[in-house]
Amino acid sequence: MTILVTGASGNVGGAVTRALDAAGVAYAVAERPGFDFTDPSTWASTFDGVESMFLVRPPAIGNVKRDLLPSLAAARDAGVKHVVFLSLQGAEKNKVVPHAAVEAWLRESGLSWTFVRASFFHQNLTTTHVTDVRDRDDIFVPAGKGATAFVDAEDVGAVAAAALIDPAAHRDKAWTVTGPRALTYTEIAEILTQELGRPITYDRPGIWRYVRHARKVLGMPRGMVAVTTAIYTTARLGMAAGLTTEVREVLGREPIDFVEFAHRERDAWIPEGDR
Repeated sequence: MTILVTGASGNVGGAVTRALDAAGVAYAVAERPGFDFTDPSTWASTFDGVESMFLVRPPAIGNVKRDLLPSLAAARDAGVKHVVFLSLQGAEKNKVVPHAAVEAWLRESGLSWTFVRASFFHQNLTTTHVTDVRDRDDIFVPAGKGATAFVDAEDVGAVAAAALIDPAAHRDKAWTVTGPRALTYTEIAEILTQELGRPITYDRPGIWRYVRHARKVLGMPRGMVAVTTAIYTTARLGMAAGLTTEVREVLGREPIDFVEFAHRERDAWIPEGDR
């Protein structure tokens, strides 16, 4: 069986490749310039001989019907049998997110599929919001007092790898992958304060303060601001705290807790001059 991994340079794609490496399973990666979801000339050589594929929607692709689904149809026609799709928690109920359209297409495609619906990544605090914590000692998100079912990308990648290695066992299943507990951002700030040995604050900014901060300070594109605002509003409304036991079910171990993640990745939040 030949496995293809898209998005291998990202947090989850990288975790997928590490899990496959640990299992001694061979795979190929699909990265630019050799592969582009929007460039049909790159599809035939990429999908040749592939039977199982890990699919990550590139953040830049919002119109999946135009810019992603044709490549999946080409993959099916080239002989791909199974797609493991990185989706997100609640996609089955939220028809606005592009993940829902991809899920709907896969269900009707004739391909077998596995949806790995991830909750909010630990890694967002070491990527999107790293400068706030590292340089300003603050977590600046409009999540209010709501709790979030954080998850580690390593766990998400390991679940996806399991589905790639044994498609029959995961055929037409949707796994919602969360961490072991839901945490408020006040609790996240307390954990980071303990780990880093300096006060990290969270003062519950409102949506419009966050939008201005994201645009002017973090330099986020408007589309990303809209998506992240929606995600944090979900938490603010108490709708992001749902937990599952599916990491334990698939991997036979407990999911990674934020305390463990914070210790493992603590250097990301230490200012350059203090290292």
